[in-house]
Amino acid sequence: MERIWLKQYPAGVPADIDVTQYSSLVELLEESFAKFSDRKAFICMDKSVSYRDLDEMSQALGAYLQSKGLEKGARVALMMPNVLQYPIATAAVLRAGFAVVNVNPLYTPRELEHQLKDSGAEAIIVLENFATTVQQVMGKTSLKHVIVGSMGDLLGLKGVIVNLVVRRVKKMVPPYSIPRAVAFNDAVAAGRGMMLDKPKLTPDDVAFLQYTGGTTGVSKGATLLHRNILANVLQNDAWLQPALEKPPHVDQLLIVCALPLYHIFALTACFLLGMRAGGTNLLIPNPRDMAGFVKELMKYQINFFPGVNTLYNGLLHTPGFDKVDFSKLKVSNGGGMATQKPVAEKWLAVTGCALSEGYGLSETSPTLTCNPANIDSFSGSIGLPVPSTYLSIRDDDGNEVPLGQPGEICAKGPQVMAGYWNRPDETAKVMTSDGYFRTGDIGVMTADGFTKIVDRKKDMILVSGFNVYPNEIEEVIASHPGVLECAVIGVDDPRSGEAVKAFIVRKDQSLTAEDVIKFCTTQLTNYKVPKQIEFRTALPKTNVGKILRRELRDEKKAAAA
Repeated sequence: MERIWLKQYPAGVPADIDVTQYSSLVELLEESFAKFSDRKAFICMDKSVSYRDLDEMSQALGAYLQSKGLEKGARVALMMPNVLQYPIATAAVLRAGFAVVNVNPLYTPRELEHQLKDSGAEAIIVLENFATTVQQVMGKTSLKHVIVGSMGDLLGLKGVIVNLVVRRVKKMVPPYSIPRAVAFNDAVAAGRGMMLDKPKLTPDDVAFLQYTGGTTGVSKGATLLHRNILANVLQNDAWLQPALEKPPHVDQLLIVCALPLYHIFALTACFLLGMRAGGTNLLIPNPRDMAGFVKELMKYQINFFPGVNTLYNGLLHTPGFDKVDFSKLKVSNGGGMATQKPVAEKWLAVTGCALSEGYGLSETSPTLTCNPANIDSFSGSIGLPVPSTYLSIRDDDGNEVPLGQPGEICAKGPQVMAGYWNRPDETAKVMTSDGYFRTGDIGVMTADGFTKIVDRKKDMILVSGFNVYPNEIEEVIASHPGVLECAVIGVDDPRSGEAVKAFIVRKDQSLTAEDVIKFCTTQLTNYKVPKQIEFRTALPKTNVGKILRRELRDEKKAAAA
């Protein structure tokens, strides 16, 4: 199809990127290790590691992993929050010729067992806080090697205090017993006396198994090849240049990494993009501690802030956030879920930096579209396809719909996964005959190539034959000054088939259901207005803060059963 969106590209952004300039992610990483050796690569709890440190430690850990007899292509699971061990371990696994299996450290034993079995992981690197979960499932999996790290491992003298607080005061490390488990620092030390055997990697080798959130069923592993992730790093890099080149000049990009590194958004947009740019990632191990998060931000002049709507909203409601120095903030990139206009407007007012919303999935490494990074106001759309990406809006029969009409967003590009790990049947369900990936999201493309998400296919509510999209209603409710967060689902209704129900976390405790409904009637047609309101103290969320409508629907079904 004709790429009508190219006319809207900012000056200097190419229509296509050269995906052949690196043979693998390892080549990109090693180029950065050499080029930026004296720069800080990561900061966590005031401790930094340089590109040289990252090079040396990842090489040692990679050699240690190879000494365990793992063959090229073996899967190694990583189960850690945003701590310094994470980038070291990722680089080590890739440099040794293995594939990274990213694991949410908050997984239950059931969830962990599924992912380890499905991936066939033979080794795992885990923070001690979560080692008890590994212990519970290890005998049912292919795991042979366990490396256990602690919060204080790489923090020097401060690490002793950190470990004491974590283990003794806060009691955040449940007892565990894993025979033959090796400490992270010991594995690195042992590897220093070994030689890393550099395997020959190609763009078609597997780099990551990135498991989907499982919001629509059993979690599946998106098989992301070196070329998929490389393509998206280069696409994002090209897309950000117009904003990064704006004054004031910045010698080294400082990126806020509050999103978990085991999630595809932070993995690509923070870690690997930062490595390519020679930037520094400021790791936030626990972004839910908003007060502590704001204290960290006070110490630095940040330049790039990827996040999700709930994260931005939470910070905006945290005392002291408006005192942070945002004079050098160049890009705020929203993704992972719909960015709401009230949040975007307040973010611009407080930081002076417009939220540039983008869109992508685990299956697409993740970025498919983004608003120009140098915009000065929130657009409400997910922007334009990034370089080398094709977008097609299609009906249920796979036919392209006219511009301005809603349909399923389908995408093609070098960042699209090779398929679901060991699930050819599931892969076939999401790929069209002409090679487009079906995203499962409903969108509308305008005549100038900008796309707006209407909603998830599965989240659509059918009220008396009318399609109702939760995103639209949530944005209206969120604009009420008494609302902190909200989520909307469909519930059974004897008259209309389905009706709209809203779950709300109040900012103003005096807010009533009648207040919300009255407010909605001024901005929504009658069949879209919520018929039921339920106030909550919190809403269920994924690891990146995306509100889980599915859990709310499941609760209702269970209550009705």
